[in-house]
Amino acid sequence: MTRIVSFLNYAFLLLLLTSISYAQTKNEIRIQKAASPVTINKHIYGHFAEHLGKGIYGGLFVGEDNNSIPHEKGVRKDVIEALKKLNIPNLRWPGGCFADTYHWKDGIGPKDKRPSIVNVWWGGVREDNSFGTHNFLDLCEALGAEPYLAANVGSGSVQDVADWVQYVNYESESPMSLLRKQNGREKPWNVKYWGVGNEAWGCGGNMTAEWYANIYRQYATFMTGWSNDAKVFRIASGAASDDYRWTEVLMRDIPTKMLEGVALHHYAVIDWNNKGPATGFTEEQYFSTMKETLKMEELVTKHSAIMDKYDPKKAVALIVDEWGGWYDVEPGTNPGFLYQQNTMRDAMIAGTTLNVFNNHAERVRMANLAQTVNVLQAVILTDKEKMLLTPTYHVMEMYKVHQDAQLLPVTLKSNDYTVKNEKLPAVSVSASVDNKGVSHISLVNIDLKNSQEISISLSDIAAKTVQGRILTSAQVTDHNTFENPEKIKPAPFKGAQLKNNVLTVKLPPVSVVVLELK
Repeated sequence: MTRIVSFLNYAFLLLLLTSISYAQTKNEIRIQKAASPVTINKHIYGHFAEHLGKGIYGGLFVGEDNNSIPHEKGVRKDVIEALKKLNIPNLRWPGGCFADTYHWKDGIGPKDKRPSIVNVWWGGVREDNSFGTHNFLDLCEALGAEPYLAANVGSGSVQDVADWVQYVNYESESPMSLLRKQNGREKPWNVKYWGVGNEAWGCGGNMTAEWYANIYRQYATFMTGWSNDAKVFRIASGAASDDYRWTEVLMRDIPTKMLEGVALHHYAVIDWNNKGPATGFTEEQYFSTMKETLKMEELVTKHSAIMDKYDPKKAVALIVDEWGGWYDVEPGTNPGFLYQQNTMRDAMIAGTTLNVFNNHAERVRMANLAQTVNVLQAVILTDKEKMLLTPTYHVMEMYKVHQDAQLLPVTLKSNDYTVKNEKLPAVSVSASVDNKGVSHISLVNIDLKNSQEISISLSDIAAKTVQGRILTSAQVTDHNTFENPEKIKPAPFKGAQLKNNVLTVKLPPVSVVVLELK
């Protein structure tokens, strides 16, 4: 009996020591200088504003005659200032699905003569076309952002798109440049980025890949020759998530000389028929969302491999121009308006996704979070005169240090975040060095319960000091409200120590940290 008790005590002690050892296991990261320089294109940090719900009307645009909300040509000044602080590099407009029902000539000229249409995609509401091409391009100028126009291929014509390019880009005399001047704009805007349709496999026309590839070649042919300062950058309507065949056909059938970018859309959705709530979700729902989020690594890797086969020199960019979390709308709101709250879960989505894009910057050269204001994973929410910044906004503000910096390659050995015997890597990371020689490391811990201790070997990167900021909150469901708009915001981070070119970092559960090393 004594031997049995002794054995049981020994077994218990061994189990305890094993659990303690596991709890103390360090995540390991190694950061080195790149063998050949790769720039993290600032356009990875792009945004998307569709004519959807209160994204434009009531979000960005309150109208020139509004006397209760400060505005600049009808666009909210507080939104402009907030987006400027993100160093927003580009803004995609007018859709989305809306783009392939939008006829740009309806949105120019005297507003009392503009026709109204029905927004059949988003709520069946009246679209009065009061926010049009001039409003959008003037907004981009105010933001210092490049416009990214999504052209109507689904219900438009080659002539319509060619005219639009001419209208906004051509300086010398032509029918469209004269019309632009008649409408009050003397100089062209020189719009570089153009989407040739949107989701051609779905709301953009339910086309086959082969059919769309031929349609693309036709449109792309007539879009050139109207730019004075910049060559038109044409972006093909790309795949939905893991439709690798779509990318294969586009790369096979469209000559690279006619193609500057191929799009990819992927949303972190648990189940399209039961997306779950934006707040008050369970850990299982959170885990499923993060599983779909982290799938971006696989998607970017596999789509890039297909592109490499046809474009080994990487002339064509992979453009992830729709990404983010998608949940059920807030109770009591129009189902077609896609209005959802933004919690620390969304900060986890933003941080891990941007890390993926940074680490694949050789091929991923533009991305657009869906969407900017009041729609899906928005960075800003508004309610009449009120405005708040979401956790996603704060992540993008913290990560802006990576824009146009040189990628520092990382190798990562991460602990697991486990729920019901399913595992995900708990830690996500990317790193860069800017033109002043300052390095930045962005870290995410998606684990709900456990802190993560991380050992970071800086290898041949010299650093004497480290400081940082953290975004975290007590619960993953925490979010900012109009009553408490600063519940979640960045704070100084004191959990990093630098010794002998090794960083030791302790990340709290559900946290995003950006470190600065000099």
